[in-house]
Amino acid sequence: MGIKDQFQDKAERMQQQGKQRAEQAKEQMRDRGRRDDDEMDQPSRREADDRFSQDRDA
Repeated sequence: MGIKDQFQDKAERMQQQGKQRAEQAKEQMRDRGRRDDDEMDQPSRREADDRFSQDRDA
């Protein structure tokens, strides 16, 4: 295999890795968005849990 082929193969691998990382980042952002939405749907439950923990501390 010539040097040109080696560089071309390496460039293709790096390009594929970049695409995979970009896709993973998109999925993580989607997951974060869902988690934020879930927390906003149940704020009263979170407040009740906070109050309970404060009562136990006192």
